[in-house]
Amino acid sequence: MKKINGFNKGVNFGGWLSECSYEKEHLDSFITEDDFRIAASWGVDHVRVPFDYNIIENTNGSFSEEGFGYIDMAIAASKKNGLNIILDLHKTAGFSFDYYNENESGFFDSKDYQERFYRLWEEVARRYGSLTPQVAFELLNEVTDEKFIDAWNRIARECIRRIRGIAPDILILVGSYHNNSADTVQFLDEPFDKNVIYNMHCYEPLKFTHQGAYWTTEIVPEERIPFEESVASSEYFEKLFSTAIAKAEQFGSSLYCGEYGCIDVVTPNDTIKWYKTINSVFEKHGIGRAAWNYKAMDFGLSDPRLDSVRPELLKLL
Repeated sequence: MKKINGFNKGVNFGGWLSECSYEKEHLDSFITEDDFRIAASWGVDHVRVPFDYNIIENTNGSFSEEGFGYIDMAIAASKKNGLNIILDLHKTAGFSFDYYNENESGFFDSKDYQERFYRLWEEVARRYGSLTPQVAFELLNEVTDEKFIDAWNRIARECIRRIRGIAPDILILVGSYHNNSADTVQFLDEPFDKNVIYNMHCYEPLKFTHQGAYWTTEIVPEERIPFEESVASSEYFEKLFSTAIAKAEQFGSSLYCGEYGCIDVVTPNDTIKWYKTINSVFEKHGIGRAAWNYKAMDFGLSDPRLDSVRPELLKLL
């Protein structure tokens, strides 16, 4: 399988321009230029920056220079610190993966919403599409339901076609349904061209990585599962990723894992065990990845709870 140069080992800056309050004080302070320096000191080669459509769009549909200023800063700070960057559209008008808290729906049935999506990416491409190979685009975070996959394949292809008219060579990441799960990559269409790569996320087994989670009905918050009772070997991830790997190999493409990690309820020692196991499979198959999350968001790698194991953990990203 083809390796993704420059996007091998990364970290997410989630909670900054997405899943946030959108208040200026937060946007100006949650992530600063110094955080890019710290991330680079961790030995990563890139950062993934989730952003929502309303960061760069005004309510009347025009684009916000103030909002684009945050992306400008992220790209400049990445370059200054020798990092590449993935711009991940985490929420678009009419769709959000977070159906518990976001009032967004109708995207997959609405030509108006879809045209707005295309227009957003055309604007992003005009501004940043010439910055290859430092910058990559991720079209949309975590398509949820299986019923959306046919529409999503069509929408993704049209969006890439439009981006290619502006940015012919930039890397573009595309994920599948069930929130970018590995076993649904197989249902994506053939890549548009050689610079489109398959994207997945991995928080498996969910009862281990999300134990104590309060925002999903799939977890009993009081239940605790030690690592040895959830996944004991790399064979678990080999099987989980097998169809995604086969899909990438079928088309001579690459495979990327845009999110993976353990909630802060998991003990530091069990966190190390999980990262060590999944990392061995990433390394074996040349799968690029970005850990969730740099700070806070219930998954923070820079949080004090991991101080005692961080040197070892950073080797396993």
